[in-house]
Amino acid sequence: MLRIPCPWCGERDETEFRYRGDASRERPAGDAGLTAFTTYVYARENRCGWHLEWWLHVGGCRRLLKVLRHTLSHEIRAVGGPGDSLG
Repeated sequence: MLRIPCPWCGERDETEFRYRGDASRERPAGDAGLTAFTTYVYARENRCGWHLEWWLHVGGCRRLLKVLRHTLSHEIRAVGGPGDSLG
């Protein structure tokens, strides 16, 4: 089980959080077209290594977190708010 250090609530079990996706991808512009949005929503890379992710703290402060996590070891290197630069 992951222990995620919420900047507002402290360290908590991953059961209090919901994974919300890849935080390193940029959302396409509103006029980008259907193909760009389809790729943004459905095309995924299954990377091994450090990955920037969105997590929502549903069982606590209900804030959105940006988490830098290693996909193989599940080590968490950094956690911050949506505007923070983590990696």
